[in-house]
Formats: sequence, C-alpha cells, structure tokens
Amino acid sequence: MNFIGKIPAIDRLTSELSPEQEAAVSSASRATRLAALSDASGITERELLTIISGAGGYEVIDRIEPLDNAADILPLRIILNYQAVPIEAPAGYEGQLCLAVSWPPDEQMKRWIYAVGRREPAFFLTPADRINGYLTETYGVGSGSLDDPEVEAMLDRQEQPEEEEDENAAIIRFVNEVIAQAMRDRATDIHFEPRKDSLKIRYRIDGRLVPVSVPNNLVAFQSAIISRIKIMSRLNISERRRPQDGRITYGGGRDEVDVRVSTLPTMYGESVSMRLLSDQSQPTSIRDLGFLADDEETINRVLELPHGIALITGPTGSGKSTTLSAFMRRIGTPDRRVITVEDPIEYEIPEINQTQVNSEIGLSFANALRSVLRQDPDVIMVGEIRDRETADIAIRASLTGHLVLSTLHTNDAAGAITRLIDMEIEPFLISSSVELVIAQRLIRRLCHSCATRDDRDITQVTSCLVALDIPASEIKYAHGLKIPSGCEDCRGLGFRGRIGIYEILRVDESIHELINRSASAREIRERAMSRGMRSLQATGWEHAKHGLTALAEVMRYADMARDEAETTK
Repeated sequence: MNFIGKIPAIDRLTSELSPEQEAAVSSASRATRLAALSDASGITERELLTIISGAGGYEVIDRIEPLDNAADILPLRIILNYQAVPIEAPAGYEGQLCLAVSWPPDEQMKRWIYAVGRREPAFFLTPADRINGYLTETYGVGSGSLDDPEVEAMLDRQEQPEEEEDENAAIIRFVNEVIAQAMRDRATDIHFEPRKDSLKIRYRIDGRLVPVSVPNNLVAFQSAIISRIKIMSRLNISERRRPQDGRITYGGGRDEVDVRVSTLPTMYGESVSMRLLSDQSQPTSIRDLGFLADDEETINRVLELPHGIALITGPTGSGKSTTLSAFMRRIGTPDRRVITVEDPIEYEIPEINQTQVNSEIGLSFANALRSVLRQDPDVIMVGEIRDRETADIAIRASLTGHLVLSTLHTNDAAGAITRLIDMEIEPFLISSSVELVIAQRLIRRLCHSCATRDDRDITQVTSCLVALDIPASEIKYAHGLKIPSGCEDCRGLGFRGRIGIYEILRVDESIHELINRSASAREIRERAMSRGMRSLQATGWEHAKHGLTALAEVMRYADMARDEAETTK
C-alpha cells in the first residue's frame, strides 16, 4: 500500500499492518488518514508528519494563519474535499499559493489546485486537528457533504471534473462527519434541534452545550438527516408522532463509539439526541476519576468487603454511572461473580455479567434483582434505587452476604440515608447494611497546554476560601493556583475534560447511632464532618491548589450548590 509516492519509511509502516488495519487506513478520508495510520501503526501523528516531511520535502507547521479571503482564492468544495487551507505565504514563498494540508497531495490534487488557483502551489504539513478545527469553525461541520448551488455553479464554470454526489450519499457523509467531529471534540452528546427556519446542532462538551457551525442550507435537508439517523439506529422512519429510542455502533476512525439515540416530536419536526459512549473515554482506575489518595484507600477497603451497601449520589449528569463503571472494573476479578442490573447498559465491562431491565415485559429493577439473587453472585450492582421495593431487596441482599453497589438521586451523602428512611426502610436495616455513601459532582479540568499562573490579589483568594468554608491556613497554597487561557488543543475554552469532586461518608458506629434514631440529614452531615469527612467544596479546593482545575470552577459549583439549597428549602 502506498499513498504518497515512494517514501520507504511509510511503505515499511504500511507493510507491517494487518489486512484489517490496511483496509481501515486505505478507506480513510484525507481528513482522517493521518489519524487512521497513527492508530494502526502506534506512532503519533506528529511523529508521522516528521517522517513524511523528511522523506517528501515538505515543511511542517504547527500553527496556520489562514487567508481571510480563502474561499475567493479556491472554491469552497476544493478546500473542503482536499482539506487544503490557503495560508499566508512564509518567507521565501512569495508569489506562490501556499496551502496547509494534513496529508501530502497526490498528482491529481496538485494539478487541479494549480488549474483553479492559477498559481504554483506550495504545501505545508499541519496536524489534522488544526485543519479540521479551522474548517469546522469557518464553514460549519459537514460543509463539504451537502451540495450548495452557488458552489456547484462556481465549479461548473471552472470545469471541475468531479461528479456531483447524489443526495443520499451527501446525507450519509454529513451525518458521519457530525458524529466524527463530536468524537474529535470529546462531546458526550449531540443534539439536532429543529427551529422554525433552521436546524440547529449542539454538542455537549465537558458538561456545557456548545453551538456547532453548520452550512446555511442545512434546513433543506432536515427530513433526510433525521431519517438517516433513524435508519442507522434501526428506528421506524415513518413514525414521527411518538418518541423512539435506538442504538448505533459507529466506527469513526480513532475508536469505536456506542451511540444511544432518542427522538422526540416537537413543533417543527423531530428533535434527536445522541449520547456518545466510548470505551476510550472510560477511566482506567479509580484515581483517574479524581479521588484523593486517602479517599481511594477508603473506597478500596469497602470494595473488598464480603457484604454491605455502597451508594453513589448526585443529580443527573454528575458522573454516577462512570464511577460505578470504574468500581466494577476494580472488583471484576476471576474469583468474584459480579452481576449488574442496569437501565440501560452503558459500558461493556470484562468479567462482569450485565443485565438490562425491560419494563415492556415486566423486567423491572426489583424483578431482575430477585432473579439475580438466585444466580450465586458475590457482588451486585443495581443501576439505581428508585423505589421501596428495590431498596428493600438490595438491603436484604447485603445482609445475606452480598456486596451491593447502587445510586440514589440526592444532593449530598447524608441525604442518601434520609432518602432510604423516606422510602420506609427501617433505620436499623439501613445502619446494619450501608457501609459507604459517596456524593459527587463534575467540574471542568484545566487544559494542561495553556493553563497559566493565577496572579490574583491574595485578598481575593482569601475571600474565596471563606466562601468555600476552607481554613484560612490553606492560603499558603495559593501559589499553585492556575487559570484557563485557551488554545487550539482545547478549542479556546481553556478546559479539557472533567474531574470529580466528592464527599465520602463512611458509616461508622457514631453514624449508626444517628441513623437508628432517624436523625436529620443535617445532623448526620455535621457528625461526619466532625469525624473528618471532606466536603465537595473542599475536594474542589484540593484539585485547584494542585493546578487541576480553576478556583473559579470551584466557586461556580459552590454558587450552584447554594441555589440548590435555596430551591429545596
């Protein structure tokens, strides 16, 4: 296999690929070819660019300065199809048409760019994410997939010999590009939202919704796009009046992603939400989640217990399922039989037996849990305790020699105890079974490429510590604080990924006494804090003082927590 002429180093790399890897690389588009070869060979994209540069005589540039009138110099379809961006001419290249590309040009590409641009082209190798980021931000995701009459007319006048795609192929390309771009941007969700005169697309990145630039003519393809997504997820394309749920397994270059699809009828058409679940994004250890060293030790001790209950609490979107997944990976050893009951199964975990509830046939959490108990499990994971029946079975399972892990929707750790009491579970059963409660939230992690020192006045930091109820002595760590700057790696956001903040309630004899007399959540929390429990804000401060997140992020969470408390009063 040979993509770019006789370059021995690349020929050697490709000759060592398996047939499946060779097929994946050869079928990759120009935008993803470098990434595909990197995945297949195990060599980083930057190293590959260096190899190609040295052998092919191309310069490598890490940053590009696109020309403001790039679309006037080359037709948009040429720029998008060839992933070639007109840039400011470096010294020594005056008078030439300089272009940034992520993969060297073939002879046909050189010939047509010369014919259309009417100048001798000079090509510079640039990381693919730089090219893709500029094209997406400037022209919209999938711009090259959907036919634009103005672009077609321009290409006709310039006698571009490329055949016009039919509409079906264009829609397929567009949907694939939207998903692929979401994966590149580390999005967890994609939302297609019909409006009166437009179709909006938004990604959820690090917990925040981010509008996506889209082609101006996108609304004309709205029905076809929604139908394509429904076909991919095996839904009924003729049913537009009822919500539907489906699933797509998408192989988008770097890794395979499981996509959960949900449709909902709205005033201007069907809204589609897609949840992206990638094994590559899962933490490999409990430490990766953001647990501090002493908290990790506490968790590991509980996970080794032969029986008892460990609960994880927090609102929707706080990462409870991800934490449970990490726990399952930790305890899923050959000498323990682990069975889960989930709705839905989000991540496949080795050495684990996973069951999905199905309300349509009466397989509820409670019914599935009863059956699981007859399967000789050592550890049981229940996706969520939603009612008294499920809570009662889970607690009795723990009292009969099983370790049970589950989640509850409460705002803090102490609230999980009072929630079980509200479900009419006897307090003595709770104190006898519950070993650990973890409350959690997610805050944004600083981009390590661009985070800079926080030079704010020390009095401002002191006031933040007071607001967070952090001891004043902690001001000595202010020198480690950092703030976001924004760079190409994080798309200018200053943050890349998220990290958890936690409060961990270990149910000891002192807490048992409060539970047995049905004490309030406030009493339980105060007792736990006096015995060393670290608050969510305090965990956030630990991350901030070590430069993992910004103090402003911790303050943002504290403000949200106060609003939640006011709302629930």
